[in-house]
Amino acid sequence: MGNGVYTVLTLMSCVYVWIYQKRVGYATLREVRESPVTPPVSIIVPAYNEEGAILATVESLMALDYPAKDIIVVDDGSKDGTLVQLIERYQLIQMDLIYRPRLKATGPVAFFYNPKFPMLTVVSKPNSGKPEALNVGVNVSRSPYVCTVDADCLVEREALLRLMHPVITSPVNTVATAGIVRILNGCKLKDGQVSEIRLPTRPIELFQIVEYLRSFQYGRPGWSMLGASFVASGAFCIFHTESLIEAGGFHSDTVTEDADVILCLHRLMCEKKRKYRIAFTTDPVCWTVAPHTINLLARQRRRWQLGLFQTVMKHHEMLFNPKYRLLGMLSLPFHTFVEAFGCAVEFLGYVVIPFGFFLGITPFSIFMLFILLAAVYGALLSVGGILLAEITFRRYPRMRDLIKLLIYAALENLGYRQMTAFFRVQAMWQYLKGKKEWEVVRHTVTEVQTS
Repeated sequence: MGNGVYTVLTLMSCVYVWIYQKRVGYATLREVRESPVTPPVSIIVPAYNEEGAILATVESLMALDYPAKDIIVVDDGSKDGTLVQLIERYQLIQMDLIYRPRLKATGPVAFFYNPKFPMLTVVSKPNSGKPEALNVGVNVSRSPYVCTVDADCLVEREALLRLMHPVITSPVNTVATAGIVRILNGCKLKDGQVSEIRLPTRPIELFQIVEYLRSFQYGRPGWSMLGASFVASGAFCIFHTESLIEAGGFHSDTVTEDADVILCLHRLMCEKKRKYRIAFTTDPVCWTVAPHTINLLARQRRRWQLGLFQTVMKHHEMLFNPKYRLLGMLSLPFHTFVEAFGCAVEFLGYVVIPFGFFLGITPFSIFMLFILLAAVYGALLSVGGILLAEITFRRYPRMRDLIKLLIYAALENLGYRQMTAFFRVQAMWQYLKGKKEWEVVRHTVTEVQTS
């Protein structure tokens, strides 16, 4: 079932990318930039102990090509030098600003500002988690749209223009729009921007690049085309402010607030019987730091999978409910039974079928069919994702980098995928035991740059 859905999504994604490439070009971006109806956007950056990345992130946001933007960094009670670095770098002073707590957020807030950098506001609050930090940012914002960006990400100069294109061209309210997230590891940086796209040297990072390309080139465009997007990466996503507030903002009852908020928006719009759109664009790029050790990767994947379990169970009444359109009838069931609980079946297959074959229990035909589906088909999807990304956007100028990625795409299903499946099964066990908090993954931009 899973492979069949992936095949359909692959075909739809190819059509989606082709149509998008035909519609969006430099002239279109100029129209977005110069249009009098292009709305202001508040960029919200929640930060907790991000002293190794926060300045680079803020510099990249200040350099964004967009006519009306402001940046709100919410320091969530960091215990390191995150807040001090921002104050010293931008010579910020504490002052009183009007604050309207329309969304739930606990504790007092303090504001830091410098008129020399009018687009930047830094908010300090006691530690209470990323969802509440995002809610504080929404409360501070006065813009009709807010954009969430993780504190260890770099955003390309034209990315916000591209992300807003579906908002200003859609005939219905676009309540959320997300773009592609790419892996920063190995790239060269200059003035808060990626100056040269390079591949990292560690195999664990190369496998993640393949995985990201496949996910963002195939899965998300296909679901977006169906109007059934399940998740929009919180690393780089725009929300319609009033719709976000009406949906209750970001909640703390899952460890993946970005998936949860998308389902909350779907639920609100469907129950209110409103016309709406949640869009995905295939070229706005946000660069993020990926785990560079197996331990960090395990922590990240267990958190993602734990959040997936929490999210699908929180919204289980939407399953197979026609009120929620294709999200309830197709997307949510797929993510529940294939992506969430299907990990146990997948991992069991990796163990039982080869073991049974070597014991003489599993017939050779069944064993070869398993190898064909698990390894060959998965490799074809990964190779296709890389080629589609390169044909359309040409991100890797060096041929040897492209060849290297294709080799790792072929090797991904020979160890890496089985390892991540094991991490996902661990997350299932954590969920069944009632675990609710996430595992911290800490890394810095300097750890993953090329020299």
